[in-house]
Amino acid sequence: MNLTRDARVAIVGAGPGGLACARVLQLHGRSVTVFERETSPDARSQGGSLDLHPDTGQAALRAAGVLDRFHELARPEGQEWRALDHATAAALEQQWPPGDEGAGVEDRPEIDRGHLRGLLLDSLAPGTVRWGRAVGSVLPLGDGTGRLVFADGATEDFDLVVGADGAWSRVRPAVSDALPRYTGVTFVEAGFDDSDVRHPGLARLVGPGTMVAKNGSTGLFAQRNSNGHIRVYLAFRAPQDWHTVAGLDLGDKAATRAYLSEMLDGWDEGLRYAMLGADSDFAHRPLFALPVPHVWDHVPGVTLLGDAAHLMPPLGVGVNHALLDGTDLAQALIAQEDTDDAVRAYEGLMLPRSAELAKRCAEGLHHLIPPVAADGQ
Repeated sequence: MNLTRDARVAIVGAGPGGLACARVLQLHGRSVTVFERETSPDARSQGGSLDLHPDTGQAALRAAGVLDRFHELARPEGQEWRALDHATAAALEQQWPPGDEGAGVEDRPEIDRGHLRGLLLDSLAPGTVRWGRAVGSVLPLGDGTGRLVFADGATEDFDLVVGADGAWSRVRPAVSDALPRYTGVTFVEAGFDDSDVRHPGLARLVGPGTMVAKNGSTGLFAQRNSNGHIRVYLAFRAPQDWHTVAGLDLGDKAATRAYLSEMLDGWDEGLRYAMLGADSDFAHRPLFALPVPHVWDHVPGVTLLGDAAHLMPPLGVGVNHALLDGTDLAQALIAQEDTDDAVRAYEGLMLPRSAELAKRCAEGLHHLIPPVAADGQ
């Protein structure tokens, strides 16, 4: 029997789910090490704003003992959701994101992804995260343990290896041969800095939360972040290599702006500015998802959480369920005497839950950005 109180746990990936798992384990005096390929917490931008739901993300932060700190950093006003007519920018009937009907603004406050990661990092014992330690693969050893094989060839054995390393997980092949598939929807991202001062018209259009306008299979989403930053995404259905086929270099800002201007022909000028007037360069963000459902036969010594386990379209639930996965796994390890029994209990809870959620997210993306009809209309 591999006793959970003595188990050496390795978490691969210092995202919110993995850090929440580590935090709960440490709260109960358990051994855990987080391995992260990034060289430092500030190695790259952590992305946009997240809304945390009471029964998932916030429940996980409560279990991790950091909910009060979350509320200090969160922006309750950021939950506002504005739907605008694409041709006139006139407000449509107030709409919440799919599945949010009846949710109050105070129920799901927003927080910048970087701030969320930061508060979880601050909650861990010094040295918990080993930065710049890229994992190449994981080898289940057949005795209930797992071996981390690092990119530099070094190895280290653990009683449990947890893959919390995202869409292109290096841990996932130890339990599943599934690979993320392109959904057919791509995002082009742009950003505006100091928007209230430098882009006041856009700031008023977006408001304190999220603005959306749609025309057929094209959607424009603008999201308020902290410090006056606004992220904007143009979403549309296209082949993954659409820009290559079009002979477009996304690094050529002028050419990309001209191409997107044609896509937005007939849109309100303020909404066109939301994409075409950006301060930043344009970034290509094709959306991938794991097959639905993504399940696997239990492999002793290895498991997955978050996007590594159930990559879905970004419809506001991914981080919430990554956090819940992390704290559910940690609590199972604390409650169960045997490590393998704990992981089985966790997977028995997480896999059916994530399968249903992934199904709903796939349907939601189909509704949000519907497939282009055969006649192009």
